[in-house]
Amino acid sequence: MNFADPQVIQLIELAIAEDIGDGDHSSRGSIPANEQGKARLLVKDTGVICGIHLAEHIFNRIDSTLVFKPHIEEGSHVKFGDVAFIVSGNIHSILQAERLVLNFMQRMSGISTLTKRLVDIIDGTNARLLDTRKTTPGMRIFEKYAVVVGGGTNHRMGLFDMVMLKDNHNDYAGGITAGVNQTKKYLDRHNKQLKIEVETRNLNEVQESLSVGVDRIMFDNFSPEEMKAAVILVDGRCETEASGGITESSIRSYAETGVDFISVGALTHSVQSLDLSLKQF
Repeated sequence: MNFADPQVIQLIELAIAEDIGDGDHSSRGSIPANEQGKARLLVKDTGVICGIHLAEHIFNRIDSTLVFKPHIEEGSHVKFGDVAFIVSGNIHSILQAERLVLNFMQRMSGISTLTKRLVDIIDGTNARLLDTRKTTPGMRIFEKYAVVVGGGTNHRMGLFDMVMLKDNHNDYAGGITAGVNQTKKYLDRHNKQLKIEVETRNLNEVQESLSVGVDRIMFDNFSPEEMKAAVILVDGRCETEASGGITESSIRSYAETGVDFISVGALTHSVQSLDLSLKQF
């Protein structure tokens, strides 16, 4: 993660302002200002740890004199009782950063854990696991980073870095052919080199997408049998993607159809956070 990225800086600053406001009055009221101490991040769950570098950055942003010592590498498999890192220094500073660090790390680690589990299920197939734009507002850059840490692949970051013509686009545009042709003209006029992906609902739409020429075809809510037929129809002429209601129990059957990518919104919109705790010792 690039901590010099203006978007990353802005999001961290917003999180700090949201939580600390005009000061941590609980710590100020109960603990002497110069009191020193240390705390460790305890893992109370099983999964993949994510956000250690971000935690170090947040602690140092709150107080550059804090000493941060990681004990586990980013992306490591962890279990109950593991210590991810130790931080020492001013107790006020540690307590100010505590909830921020936990909020980020628990969610990011949950995403990495689920991602790794699904990646392992489709191991040995041609398919790569993709995330989606179904992310927490303001958290997308962190959540997509967590997908990569878990072994997944990022889809587009937003509406700006790839064209995806979904059913609503195509219906409003007058069909797939009209939508793709109009988009190609638009990209030429604005000198934009963006890939075009089209969502399809049946084999007729897959054939139409092939005829008009696109970079990737998404098979939306196809059964594994329908998807296998669609992959055969495409025959390597463009990239292929499976999407729509794919679960942990069904993902292997989709991967075995020969599809190139499988997108799963649940990686970021329905994830269970990993249980972590920052404790004084």
